[in-house]
Amino acid sequence: MKRIGIIGGTTPESTCYYYQNYIRIGREKFGSFNFPELIVYSINFEEFKNNPRGWEGRAEMLIKAAKALEKAGAEIISLSANTPHIVFPEIQKAIKVPMVSIIDALIEEMKRRGVRKVLLLGTKTTMTADFYRNALREAGFEVMTPGEDEMDEVNRIIFEELAFENLESEPYLVDLIERYAREKGIEGVILGCTELPLAIKPGDVSVEVFDTAAIHMRKLIELASDF
Repeated sequence: MKRIGIIGGTTPESTCYYYQNYIRIGREKFGSFNFPELIVYSINFEEFKNNPRGWEGRAEMLIKAAKALEKAGAEIISLSANTPHIVFPEIQKAIKVPMVSIIDALIEEMKRRGVRKVLLLGTKTTMTADFYRNALREAGFEVMTPGEDEMDEVNRIIFEELAFENLESEPYLVDLIERYAREKGIEGVILGCTELPLAIKPGDVSVEVFDTAAIHMRKLIELASDF
């Protein structure tokens, strides 16, 4: 099996969730103790989030992490968060090891489930920037995002609550998704921030739930095991 490299720390809680899925999915596929080798490079999220040079500085941090994973023997590399995919192409260009995009894995899963109209939730950057929505629309999906005030609240919940495993705003998120299902006819919701699955699970709402962290980890394990 190939050795997986994950750039984590964005945030630490979401990286833990990736590892939990690594264990769960690995056991489903291979049994109790048989897993692909895994290396995690956990960056300093404070330095990342508040980088004075913005996305240029953040990209440099992620490239440094990717090169360290490559040097350590990782054979496939991923980012354990959605928003940093804004600089995914720059990171891939800086290393020789193939990277696995969370967006590509999501698109593959959405096609498999036959869902076309979805609500995208995530950080405000993910919900407003073109890199995520355009990829989905080019793949044939109708993508909705919340209103401005709702975006601000979802972003606040992610950074002020879910990043610290505080789930008190779970009812707000459920109500938001159900309202878009009822009023806008969405067929699914994309948990486009890897902290959101801490609060929303399949069955919590009446539409399909796309847990991008779990989908991404499953794709990584499939590629690592070549099946």
